[in-house]
Amino acid sequence: MFAYIVRRLLLMVPTVVGILVINFVVINMAPGGPIDNIIAQMRGGPSLGERTGAAEGREVQSSTPEQGRDSRAARGLEKELREKLAKQLGLDKPIGERLVLMLRNYLTFDLGDSFFKGKNVVELVIERLPVSLSLGLWATLLTYLVCIPLGIMKAVRDGSRFDVWSSGAVILGYAIPSFLFALLLIIVFSTGTVVKWFPLRGLTSDNFADLSTGQQIVDYFWHMALPIVAMMIGGFATLTILTKNSFLDEIRKQYVITARAKGLSERRVLYGHVFRNAMLIVIAGFPAAFIGILFSGSLLIETMFSLEGLGLLSFEAALGRDYPVLFGALYVFSLIGLLIHLVTDLMYVLVDPRIDFEARAG
Repeated sequence: MFAYIVRRLLLMVPTVVGILVINFVVINMAPGGPIDNIIAQMRGGPSLGERTGAAEGREVQSSTPEQGRDSRAARGLEKELREKLAKQLGLDKPIGERLVLMLRNYLTFDLGDSFFKGKNVVELVIERLPVSLSLGLWATLLTYLVCIPLGIMKAVRDGSRFDVWSSGAVILGYAIPSFLFALLLIIVFSTGTVVKWFPLRGLTSDNFADLSTGQQIVDYFWHMALPIVAMMIGGFATLTILTKNSFLDEIRKQYVITARAKGLSERRVLYGHVFRNAMLIVIAGFPAAFIGILFSGSLLIETMFSLEGLGLLSFEAALGRDYPVLFGALYVFSLIGLLIHLVTDLMYVLVDPRIDFEARAG
């Protein structure tokens, strides 16, 4: 097993490099960039594209020599400003050199500094990551607390009306995108259109620092309720069906028939024998379920509810072409995903020693 872990850790290196290289090329090929955004902000305009179009329109209409000279002077000053900004941001180097330098720095977790936020990227990640992790963790825990009892009930009542309509409800929930469900929750519970029971955005209230410890805990979960519910909706189907099938598989085994023949009650058979064996595969999949919920929902949910997490940070960095923050967040997300997948494999081995990754690798 030690050799397998070492191989997986070594395999993470080219995987992360491949992810970073592909995204680096794609993002640098996209139109616009941090320099365009800086110049647009200096001009005080909301959109660089709109201002460029307006400037071109004015140039076409102008006809005096003085206006022509002013326009050429402005273009000269802008070119000089672009060169100065490119050198200041490190964007004056060839793209290949910048990529190699970024990968070399990432080996030591030197993620650089944000172009616009005035902070080190590592500081920003450390500041925002707990929000994303707590959101994903709570959503995963509550999903397990709902889906495991539901899956057991479906297995016990296999083929009944309850099994049929609950399967339909679970599949319908799985088909609804999390962002659409989040929008529905906001409209119904936060805007006041129907009711206004939960806050519309943010992680805490404005007077959070003045609250007692108990009130702060309540306030925190009050703000997190709708985002967590929105993230849970997509994980119901997979976990519920997995739990049901795992229990059905165990119920049909010989040891269950023998236990029933000895006169044990159905409850004793179900929770004394079947539950322990059936839950092994379900519990072992917890890390994978966590990473699935975290990656699938964090970006959209954090953005919609204005939660200061890593997903929202990545979204803002993508809009503002803040390359160090964008690539740093991608790097952290990639490492978390690969490490948790490794933990998932190890969990399966712990709960079922018959699984031998060493033999499969050989």
